[in-house]
Formats: sequence, structure tokens, C-alpha cells
Amino acid sequence: MSVSTLDRRHFLSLLGASAAASALPVLAAPATPAPAEPFSFLFLTDTHIQPELDATHGVDLAMHRARAVRADFAIQGGDHVFDALGVPKARATQLFDLYAKTEQDLGLKVHHTLGNHDVFGVYLASGAAPTDPAYGKKMYADRFGSTYYSFDRKGHHFIVLDSIGITADHHYEARIDDDQLAWLSKDLAAQAPDTPIVVTTHIPLVSAIQAYTPPAPQAASGTGFINGPAVLQLFRGHNVLGVLQGHTHINETVLWHGVPYITSGAVCGNWWHGTRLGTPEGFTVVTIANGKLTTRYETTGFQSVDPQNT
Repeated sequence: MSVSTLDRRHFLSLLGASAAASALPVLAAPATPAPAEPFSFLFLTDTHIQPELDATHGVDLAMHRARAVRADFAIQGGDHVFDALGVPKARATQLFDLYAKTEQDLGLKVHHTLGNHDVFGVYLASGAAPTDPAYGKKMYADRFGSTYYSFDRKGHHFIVLDSIGITADHHYEARIDDDQLAWLSKDLAAQAPDTPIVVTTHIPLVSAIQAYTPPAPQAASGTGFINGPAVLQLFRGHNVLGVLQGHTHINETVLWHGVPYITSGAVCGNWWHGTRLGTPEGFTVVTIANGKLTTRYETTGFQSVDPQNT
């Protein structure tokens, strides 16, 4: 066999290997996380809308003030209405309809958080039966979707928790149930260790309110978290920039294991009766930049028709 014949066969074998390689599917490069960009969003909590006490005007005023702030989106921190727990279905429906109409003035995408007063018919005074298709969290879910979920924005991961547990004695407690705990564990595990994370819960996971409120009202307010430590433990090892909270209608920040737990004042202030422990009606503007979460509180200027400041 001549050298030229060997060269020709070698050339053809290489050509065949090249053709076979070109027929293989091209594997996409591993997806890279979206870059973390600076941005701002709004945290409006405890709107407690109702026809009485000029509350509809107060919420509308907050929405218009918030619209003037440059923000990418908004998170509603719970207690949209006052109150669905202990009223007939017609009243609860009226309140949610009123809230939906008023929220339109904001002109932003809103992510919703379930509050205790958003749960329908749990108190016996409502007259609602547990068999009612809107009972409990169903009325809220029909309007806003899942009571706990996560979403991503500009390289940041947001987790919205359902902190309301319905008890057998027709009341509520602060709890993350077992199914949600399992979901939260998986959701956090799916994030890279350096992914910046923001968490929202209506009832505070961490708060100092017991240090400056009388024991009886504190116990009645349902702020004690049944299984808070189990939730906090899941945050360990993750880049949690902050936890946004509502429910108590006050402004406070508690730093725990390097994570700021930020409770915002309420749109309704002291349930439309003026300031609450010195916190006037308003909402929180959240800015994230350079791996840090900062906040400022914007007041609405609402004037109560029946001030009872605490």
C-alpha cells in the first residue's frame, strides 16, 4: 500500500469524525445568574380598608403618594381589609372589592401577603360555615393567588410567607405550617449561597414590641410566633438581605444574626385613629444596592376623623 493511499484514508477518517461530531446536539452553556442590579420597591402593609373612618380616602391617599415614588413594584404586607375574620360574607366581599378598586391607583405590579384580617369567616361572629367555598384563606386566594410563593427580580430572590395558622377554636395564630416549611426549605436550597434574598411575612418573625407594649394587648395581638425558630434556622447559610414585616403598625428594625427584621408602620396608622406608638400613617420605600437593603418611611399626611393616638 502506498503512502499516498494511507494519507488519503487518514484524511477520510478525520473527515468522517468531524461530520459525526457536527451531528451531535450542541450543549448550551450553564445558565449564569442574572446580575444583581440596584432598584427600589414599595412595602405597603396593613391598609385595613373599610368604608368607615374615612379609611377609603386614607388608602387612596397612600396609593397616590406611593405612585410618586420611583419604584419597580410593590409588596402589600397583609391585612388588606378590616375585617374579614368576623363579618358576613357580603361584608367581606365588599371590603375586598373596595381594596381592589383602590389599589388600581398605585399603577404598579403588586405582590400580596396574607394577613390575619384577610382570612374570612373564622370567628364565630361571622356566621360563616367552614363548608363555605370562600371560608378561611380561600376568599383571599381566589383574588390574589397562592398564600405563599417566591419570585425573582433583577438577580434577587423574594419569598412571601403565609404566617397565619387557623386554630380549632376559631381563631388564628402565627405559624408556618409543615407543608410550607418543607416548601421553604426546598426553595432556599435551590438558591446559590450568594443569591440575595428578601423575605416578607405579615406577622413578625422577630420583633421587640413586647418590650414597650403592655402584656395584655400584646398577648391578644397574636404576635408570638409558634415556630419562629424553625423558620429562622432555615435562613442560616443564605444571603438574606432583610425580612419585611407588618401586623404591629409600628416602625422598628431588629438585627438578628446579621439579618435586619424590618417592621413597617401601617397605611392605616392606629387603625385609622391617628398614630400608633408614635408611628403615623405611611408606607416603606425599600432600596437594594451594592448588596445592602435600606429603607425609609414615607408618611401620607392622613388626618384621622377620630384621633385616638397611642
